[in-house]
Amino acid sequence: MTRDLWWDGCVNVRDLGGLGRVRPGAVVRMEAPTRLSEAGWAAAWAYGVRTVVDLRHADECVRDRAPRPAGITTVRVPLEPVGTPFYEHWKHIDNLASPLCFPAMLAEHPEPVVAAVRAIANAAPGCVVFHCAGGKDRTGLLALVLLTLARATPEEIIADYLRTYDRMKPRYDELGARDQLTAVSELLASRNTTIEASLTSTIASLTMPGFLLGNGLSDTELAALHTRLAG
Repeated sequence: MTRDLWWDGCVNVRDLGGLGRVRPGAVVRMEAPTRLSEAGWAAAWAYGVRTVVDLRHADECVRDRAPRPAGITTVRVPLEPVGTPFYEHWKHIDNLASPLCFPAMLAEHPEPVVAAVRAIANAAPGCVVFHCAGGKDRTGLLALVLLTLARATPEEIIADYLRTYDRMKPRYDELGARDQLTAVSELLASRNTTIEASLTSTIASLTMPGFLLGNGLSDTELAALHTRLAG
């Protein structure tokens, strides 16, 4: 089964179903749906999407190309702690655009991560889409948390993270940006690590469900999340 989805206007859409205990149709990750056409939104609706969790800050948001179906609820949960020492520190290291900052984010600012998880757990019945701008790092961190809870293997989680570089290549080319996998790999090499090693370390340090429960997710919300992900 391919997890890649093709919704007109967006290039980086995929179902997390089949990874660990996640069932198909439960949660979908993608880049910002701003470019979805009317047909693209119709495809999302037909797929069962009823909630969109937006991880961007308000000043990143631009007008959608086509209106969202009236039955889709959008929940905004900004993931990056803009204005904090953490944010200023990592902005100068990798602009929060690599997995280098994941362990520090989970340790220093777990609240927005858990808030995003809560939004998924409490969403109305139907598929939940979550996204940031390019669907790589904020989206990748949330996917890592969900997939670790769902007992996906590190290899599955890493492959899913890396898949974004391939899916987003048309957008990077359109912007005239250099190959992003090469750019991020070189950055991590300068820190004596790799994408794979960095992600593996983050996954190994993440105790589930203790991380979620210890940072404010209730037992009821955890049960709802398990039901959503695994059915």
